[in-house]
Amino acid sequence: MKRVISFGLFLIFAGLVILRQEDLITIVNTYILPNKSFVTIESTNEYYRNTDYQFVQITDDYSPHSFNDIINLYYTVINAGQASFTFYCPRDYDNCIRDIQIIANDQSLLSDINNYIHPFNGFSHIETQYDTLGRVTISMVKSYRQEEIKMINDKIDELLPQITNGIYDTREQIKAIHDYIINNTKYDSLRSDFNQLNYKSDTAYGPLFEGYALCGGYTDLMALFLERLNVKNFKVSSEKHVWNAVYLDDRWYHLDLTWDDPVSMDGGNYLTYDYFLISTQDLLEHEKTQHNFNQDRYPELLK
Repeated sequence: MKRVISFGLFLIFAGLVILRQEDLITIVNTYILPNKSFVTIESTNEYYRNTDYQFVQITDDYSPHSFNDIINLYYTVINAGQASFTFYCPRDYDNCIRDIQIIANDQSLLSDINNYIHPFNGFSHIETQYDTLGRVTISMVKSYRQEEIKMINDKIDELLPQITNGIYDTREQIKAIHDYIINNTKYDSLRSDFNQLNYKSDTAYGPLFEGYALCGGYTDLMALFLERLNVKNFKVSSEKHVWNAVYLDDRWYHLDLTWDDPVSMDGGNYLTYDYFLISTQDLLEHEKTQHNFNQDRYPELLK
């Protein structure tokens, strides 16, 4: 009996081997892989942003049928605070894996998607694995560890009432926070110019606890304060720089603390307002090289 069963399994295997690859993929997709209709995000965390933008929108359809569907799926997964998520390309989306490859290898695109995410849900590293059967897994290393999140939240809880004490206008509150961060932070020139990693200056931890920041540190810390003020915001990045976008009085503005905290030749500490809540036109009139962002991916800022 065992020999008959073994021989039968051999015949089945042999038959599968001689099938064309596309026939084999169809059989696996239809009968072996899990039911794709059950793929879903079961929960979101407290840093989830229930916000759609022109470039990225939240989706509840985890079976993409276009390039933009995949972008929205990435945004939804990262925004939900997921560390890993698996979905499947539908059989009628012929270019799905090709489009996955394009997105997975486009670091600029992934960074722009990440800019719309709350800093505590954002990633420092993202990896996409896929196979010819249409199984796709997104895995992320978060920018902040849980113990860092607690420390940062506790410190902001302590500082915010002090910084905004007696200030009730939102614009003035943002200005007070802008001033506090700049007055208590130095630009981390050693890391920027010589790659010396003395501080966690690329995250909010650096300016908040160590007094040093790169543009990522300035921007993340400002974003976290804006969240506490319930001010809608996201990050904007060019090839070499990142700053804040802020929604105030029914329009979007640019806010760049890095450039408002200039590195001076005399070593002095200076605070300026050249990049405080300004329009895109004003931004590009001030400086075009570092602020040359992809306007197709941040269309809100063009209004």
